[in-house]
Amino acid sequence: MTAISTSEPIQGRRREPALVRTTFAIVLNGMRKFARLLKHRRNARLVARMDDRMLADIGLSRSDVRDAYAQPLWRDPTDVLAGRARDKRINRHGRVDAFQAPAPSIAPDDALVAPAKRSSWPYL
Repeated sequence: MTAISTSEPIQGRRREPALVRTTFAIVLNGMRKFARLLKHRRNARLVARMDDRMLADIGLSRSDVRDAYAQPLWRDPTDVLAGRARDKRINRHGRVDAFQAPAPSIAPDDALVAPAKRSSWPYL
């Protein structure tokens, strides 16, 4: 029997599809980042169209929007706006919202309730 010989090594044939897949993954990742950048810019544009009263309702001012648009194109302006709103909220309340005290219970604590008087009536 004669052996089948090829002029191209087996490993060389397997690298080509991997190279195509890697190139495709890099291009696809770049397209996703670009689409995300456009989405965030569109959302920031919607915020910029709000009037001053609406901006104040969400904790922003017109200068915050201008500062967000002054960032380089590769930075997300909505991150800047969210950070500004969070900083104003923290400074306004004077505390960090990371720890919130548990809400008080609406059910009375059994130890604090005075014991009921026993009645002489047998059915009460």
